Amino acid sequence: MTYGFHNQKMETASLDELRSLQNAKLKEIVRYVYQNNASFKAKFDRAGIDACHLKGLDDLPHLPTMSKEDFRAGYPLALCCVDRKQIVEMHMSSGSTGTPIVMPYTRDDINQWGQCMARCYRMAGALPGDVLQITPSFGLFNGGFGFYHGAQQAGLFVIPTGAGNTPRQIKLAKDFGTRILTAVVSYGVRVMEVLAEQKESLPDLKIGMFGAEIFSDSMKKKIAAGLNIEVFDIYGMTETGGVGTLGLDCCAHAGIHIWEDHYIVEVLDLEIGQPAPDGQMGELVITSFTRQALPVIRFRTGDLTRILSRDKCACGRTHVRIAPITGRVDDMIIVKGVNFFPKQVEQALMAIPGAGSNYQIIIENTDGVMDVRINVEAEPSVTGYVVEKALKEALGFSPKGDIFPINGLPRQEGKAKRVFYRNPDGTLR
Repeated sequence: MTYGFHNQKMETASLDELRSLQNAKLKEIVRYVYQNNASFKAKFDRAGIDACHLKGLDDLPHLPTMSKEDFRAGYPLALCCVDRKQIVEMHMSSGSTGTPIVMPYTRDDINQWGQCMARCYRMAGALPGDVLQITPSFGLFNGGFGFYHGAQQAGLFVIPTGAGNTPRQIKLAKDFGTRILTAVVSYGVRVMEVLAEQKESLPDLKIGMFGAEIFSDSMKKKIAAGLNIEVFDIYGMTETGGVGTLGLDCCAHAGIHIWEDHYIVEVLDLEIGQPAPDGQMGELVITSFTRQALPVIRFRTGDLTRILSRDKCACGRTHVRIAPITGRVDDMIIVKGVNFFPKQVEQALMAIPGAGSNYQIIIENTDGVMDVRINVEAEPSVTGYVVEKALKEALGFSPKGDIFPINGLPRQEGKAKRVFYRNPDGTLR
């Protein structure tokens, strides 16, 4: 099935058209940040980059990279490229410790965000007038506002519930006939669990757009079956302008389309830090060239992915597709000489019939020896042997752990916390 377009001309532009656009816009945005921000100017000068005479995409690998540390060092607005009077909104990162990451927006930035999000809605099958329920919070975290800005441009009927109070969420969805649900991944699971407890369903609900957390294929299937909906993986982050700014997986579910008329995508080899060939796993690097207040130039996201295809998709779109995010560079866990990511644990657990959707990965340090405990909720029919076997096949070793009854582990209304560290006194952090 092929769903509609918000901007068909740009979403189906030829590869040559996209590359020509990126070539011109890269030169413009590098010159723009160099001339309008002292921090960017100093960075380019140190790297010996002639920002005013860039040749184009061929020069991209030679430009210095950015990271979250640049944002933190520039808190609150040292990286901003416009006068403060032009800023109409700001958001900042959630869940980080220490100095937060701030993203300011001009009116044009809000419009760019809304345009990208509106494309995501249409790509997922949303139609003007559809009822949309926004469960991410409306606050400093960008999620709620991002879905809202896009909904305004897509012509949707918005129920701005924000986070929490799941029984009320379900009542509103039933009363108003919600067709589209937006949420962090773990909250989609929570809605599914409460519906099961209440022995209810949401017959009008057809589309789920989930993000903000690592999203394994097994979890997608579980939510799709539990809510009887089509599930879409939406992608974006504070540094790129918010949820949906980067893209979404389409109805073909063959990778996440990145909006190449707004962003340039690179994947860097984890060992040498240079662009990796298509198909190789590495760190995603993003350059934005249509944002005003705070564009990013070669921002190292820390997210692990690979480029799946640059060919025209079955949905008709021509923008590059990347694999769903596997994990983060700094999320890798090393235990007993084995490297693994939390997503591998989730994939293994969700494949066990009767296993629940909630689990904990607990890192323990006993007399200097690192160990891991994996707790999972499951139906009574699931034995410890079954769980141990699945995890050993996935990870290469047998972690300790316990099986809890469904709803036996703690829950959060927002982003789920999956990895914990045990303190010397036995408490978790």
